[in-house]
Amino acid sequence: MQTLNRRQFLKLAGIASALAALPRAVGAATTPARVVVVGGGFGGATAAKYIRMWGGNVQVTLVDTNANHISCILSNLVLTGALPMSRITLGYNALKANYGITVVQGRAVGIDGAGNTVTVSTAGGNQVLSYDHLVLSPGIDFIAPPAGTWDANLTPHAWQAGPQTTLLQTQLAAMRNGDTFVMTVPKSPYRCPPGPYERACVVADYLKTKKRTGAKVIVLDANASIQAEPIAFGNAFNVTHAGVIEYVPNATVQSVDSASRSIVTSARTVNNAKVLNYIPNQKAGAIAAGLTPNGFVSVNPLTYGVAAYPNIHVIGDACAVPASDGKAVPKSGHMANSQAKVCADAIVRALAGEAPDQNVATNSACYSPITATTSSWLSANYNYGDIYDAAGVVKGKGMHRVDLGEADKVTSGNYNDMFTWANSLFADSFV
Repeated sequence: MQTLNRRQFLKLAGIASALAALPRAVGAATTPARVVVVGGGFGGATAAKYIRMWGGNVQVTLVDTNANHISCILSNLVLTGALPMSRITLGYNALKANYGITVVQGRAVGIDGAGNTVTVSTAGGNQVLSYDHLVLSPGIDFIAPPAGTWDANLTPHAWQAGPQTTLLQTQLAAMRNGDTFVMTVPKSPYRCPPGPYERACVVADYLKTKKRTGAKVIVLDANASIQAEPIAFGNAFNVTHAGVIEYVPNATVQSVDSASRSIVTSARTVNNAKVLNYIPNQKAGAIAAGLTPNGFVSVNPLTYGVAAYPNIHVIGDACAVPASDGKAVPKSGHMANSQAKVCADAIVRALAGEAPDQNVATNSACYSPITATTSSWLSANYNYGDIYDAAGVVKGKGMHRVDLGEADKVTSGNYNDMFTWANSLFADSFV
């Protein structure tokens, strides 16, 4: 593992805005090509923006169910009341005004891959949008627990930021002395590998700050060990928040009863928790179901196209990128932003009659608050080329992780830099 200092990390994280080479624009004299982007998160918003920036005479329509995107990045700080919801609410007005992107508020309900159309359900009825290229960035959907009755309105996941964040925030604020906050970590792969452990830390810090004597956080992890930043989070669980956080690995969820806030796992059963934050196992967002019945959509990392329909591209949390064993490409907002630029580059090249660039790279970075004033960080970089199995034998082409950087200390400086990083990412995707 490569250890970088804060200054090096911020410099590296800033590379995200210039990862893909600027392609030649599609000629203004040609009939305007049509690109429809479904999903207005970090992947979809970035793809729409950069296709318009680089594509010249290309019509781009961005479709999202909501009028704004509420960022999962920094949302755990909204959960504890450290930030207002407005701080992570990102609109589409700049994309419309600055780049001429058409924004349609509605839910994509069907794709005709042979006919190159997508049907969108809006308040005014269905719209059928034609496309030359379709970009899907629908994020995640959930796989229900195998048994029991799970109701997200009673036991929220808050893994899609917005009303769920507010609901969990209210439940956390109602905790008193001796109460228990139980949360699960889904089986990998899932959105934001450090996220659940980060949440456990900020909730534990909140309970201590509010002097909730005897209150505790139980982390039921479906995985065998901490999935990201094991040194930082291991120290946080065993030292910083010792006696407040109880970490339980190999805890596969078997049933959930939301009415009684009870959960049964292979490693531990908890009944009548004060708060049950059940984060289910995950799969690609619903509109991608036609491309994969379950799990995530396999893509070509040079274009993010799918094999059956090369002009349909899937980016962000919904896609499965071929990678070296043990070095999977993470599902994160920063990675979605990075993939979107590679995808935008490939689409503009295709519209200009060019082959995709073979020299592509992506990266992901994130900060994880450990307390209300300190944070760690993690960064990973991937290059396209040979990928390897566990024995080190080439198994094909994909994205190979070339380095992994992690903060050597949990500091207040990192906490301050977290906002610089987030603001840069927000602006690069939405402004």
